[in-house]
This record gives sequence, structure tokens and C-alpha cells, in this order.
Amino acid sequence: MSKPTTAALKTSAFKIPGEGSSAFITTVTIAAFFALWFVSTNLGWIKPIFLPSPQATFQQFYEYLTGTANDKPLWQHFLASLLRVFSAFLLACLTAIPVGIAMGMSRFWRGIFDPPIELLRPLPPLAYLPLIIIWFGIDEVPKVLLIYLSCFAPLAMAARSGMRSASQEQMNAAYSMGASYSQVIWHVVLPAAMPEILVGMRIAIGFGWSTLVAAEMVAANVGLGQMVLNASNFLRTDIVVMGIIVIGSIAFAFDLLMRWVEKKVVPWRGRM
Repeated sequence: MSKPTTAALKTSAFKIPGEGSSAFITTVTIAAFFALWFVSTNLGWIKPIFLPSPQATFQQFYEYLTGTANDKPLWQHFLASLLRVFSAFLLACLTAIPVGIAMGMSRFWRGIFDPPIELLRPLPPLAYLPLIIIWFGIDEVPKVLLIYLSCFAPLAMAARSGMRSASQEQMNAAYSMGASYSQVIWHVVLPAAMPEILVGMRIAIGFGWSTLVAAEMVAANVGLGQMVLNASNFLRTDIVVMGIIVIGSIAFAFDLLMRWVEKKVVPWRGRM
């Protein structure tokens, strides 16, 4: 009987127990949640004003999806919110990632950008929403700007942290083979930083979707957040719950997309 190799022993030693059954556990958990929701609402344990039944929520989803609701169809709300979130997210990627890289490579830039980012990071978006309205009015600019600011800090901090992932030995090895400073940054430091940057992108897009409702408080007439806010004014809890589920499902779908991108871009993550 052959003995297991050292590599096989290492692989088995670090294998997470039950990792393959996580999808099954997630499915059972979601099914149990919906079953509890169905039973508690249909047996009258919770009044519809506080929590509507799954049937009422699905009915509103069907009406918005088919355009028969007394409001704009769901696809118009979806496209408006999608445009706002991803415009802000793209702008944050184009600005926050270079800022984080500069902070990770230079004390000078770290000294400039670190104080405002650390000041911005713990602030909730509603704290500076009135100021943004005063400065930029009530058109699309303040909505995108509010989401952009919520995405900026986690992206910059992730890029800064990722720039420290490359070991000094890797950089010295590149220098010993004749690489220039820019080549070391591009071929050694940035690939090492990519896992952290991609995690920061996942966190940032989550912050963007969570800020959507606050952003669409600024005189919006279309958008998923506006749909939820407008329904709450009329105590339409079924529409509110439907909107929450739609926003959460979209955010979860894009998080799965980011996980797929992470596996394709940095396949070595977690295998070292």
C-alpha cells in the first residue's frame, strides 16, 4: 500500500470539512426561511401591515414585472438604479484604486490621502447627504456622488493593503534580474495586490447597493430605492418587501459575478 505524498497530506490537512455541502445548507436555510415566512403570515401570527405574505409580495413583483402596477414597470426602476450604482462604482474604481496604490507605495501620498479617507470611511451616507444637496442640487449628480463616496473608501483601503502583499524577496528577485522600478510595480506588486483589490471591489459594490435608497431620496422619480421609499409613505409593506428582495437579489448576483471574476483573475488565491 503506497504512502500518501507530502503534497497530498498538506492538501488534506487544510481541506475545510463540509465545504462541498455549503450550497445544500444554503438552499435548506433559504427554504426554511420562506416556510417560516409563509406559515407565520398565513396563520395570522404577524399582521400584513408589518409583514405581508409571500403570495402578496410575489403578486406585487408580478404586477411590476408585467407593467400592470400603478407605477412605472420594474425594468425602468432597475435600469435607473443600475446606471447610478455602476456609474459611481466605475468612477470609484478609476480613482480609488490608483489612490490606494499610491498610498501603498509612497509615504508622501499616504500622508495626503490617509486623513480624508479615514474621516470619510466611518461616516454614514445620510450624514453628508444634506451637504451634497446644497452643493450639487437635486439632479443625477448628487445621487451618483453619494454612491461614489460610499464606494471610494473601501476600494482605496483595499488597494493600499494589497500593495503590501508582495514580499521583499519577490521584489529583490525581480531587481536582481534587471527589472526596473515600474516593471517591479507592474509585474510583481500589482499581481500580488490583485486579490485584495478584488475583495475591495466586492465590498464596494455592496456599499453602493446599500446606499442606493439614501441616494434616491434626492428627488428621484424612478429607481428601486425610490420605489421602496414611495411605497413606505403609503404603508404598502408588500411593495417595500418586494423591493428589498429585488435589491438584495441583484446585489447577491453581482457578488457572485465578482467571485467568478476573482477566480479567473487570481486563480492562485487560497492555494498558496
